[in-house]
Amino acid sequence: MKLTGTPFFVLALLLVPLSVGLLMYLWNRVRGPQALRFGSRLLMVAFAQATAVTLVFVVVNNDNQLYGSWDDLLGTGNHVRAVPVPPPADATAAANAPDQPKVVQQFGPVDDDAVPKDVKTTQLKGRVSGVDGEVLVWTPPQYDDPAYKDKKFPVVELLAGFPGSSSAWFGSMNVSKQLAPLMKSGQIAPFILVSPRVVLLGSHVDTGCADVPGKVNAETWLARDVPQMVLDNFRAEPGPEHWGVAGYSAGAHCAARLALGHPNRYHAGVSLSGYNDPAGEPASLTAKDAHLREISNPVYLLQHAQTPPNVALYATGKKGDGFEDAQALQKNAKAPTVITPVEVNGPHLTSTWQPLVPSVFTWLTQTIGKTG
Repeated sequence: MKLTGTPFFVLALLLVPLSVGLLMYLWNRVRGPQALRFGSRLLMVAFAQATAVTLVFVVVNNDNQLYGSWDDLLGTGNHVRAVPVPPPADATAAANAPDQPKVVQQFGPVDDDAVPKDVKTTQLKGRVSGVDGEVLVWTPPQYDDPAYKDKKFPVVELLAGFPGSSSAWFGSMNVSKQLAPLMKSGQIAPFILVSPRVVLLGSHVDTGCADVPGKVNAETWLARDVPQMVLDNFRAEPGPEHWGVAGYSAGAHCAARLALGHPNRYHAGVSLSGYNDPAGEPASLTAKDAHLREISNPVYLLQHAQTPPNVALYATGKKGDGFEDAQALQKNAKAPTVITPVEVNGPHLTSTWQPLVPSVFTWLTQTIGKTG
């Protein structure tokens, strides 16, 4: 049975009154020595408590889509097929190389009740990264309109936090449901939205969206393999001036460092309650190594860039949860890099970030949404 969706939720819901009913019915019917009766009653209480805790977990997980599968929950999933040394070619050169065969994918429906039916998914084998994982794609209302048949569209990659499911932006964040009417009315540019898997290693390890030798090529997966697939399968604008990357929490950290580290692919980044120091996520792989921790910090990228990246960042957070990090980025930015810190209030939850979607995409429309 799937971890997410209605069937498991209904089962968890039914088990609570069933366990309490059994506890009340059997409490005085237990026979045997005193020790056996005590042990049996203790097990019944533990079972009732376990069903209640399970129900709470299922509700929270379905609302926030922290874990998309049993493998993610148990830490047994591993989406790293190999860890080759990525070639030095940048994403733009790779996308335009005439000798590269296209990455043609088959797309189907998403097996998640929380995700709208117009979102498609594919299983991508990363050609450069050695990473295998699902990628969810949503095309705007104009995409299939005959009037736009020759039109190419800007793209935004959406990164979940850690733990986080590739479905979260379309489920708990309701990004496509919020944006579709705004795109139809012309208030928001018609973006292609792409949500790749970000949880790639088992044992509950966060990759930090980095290339870690011998461990994982998460950065190459997100900044090269996924964009290449989008360019090969959709009418997507190829230039970085029409590409953005957005994330929340750990995904916000990733969005900032990917945008600043790959100005050849992204011109815009959105960080919702992000952090600069990888140690902001205790499970981060990059935080375990002093050198990786240093070079994975977006502030370091700004300070050591040979040329200030032509990138705009929209960074939100509340005091004590991302706002000071946004200000640090602004302090270290030099033209043409532009950092826009935005102070918000609310807990570190999707309930805080979901209402920000319209304003975020209004900014993205102004930054990368204008096409020919």
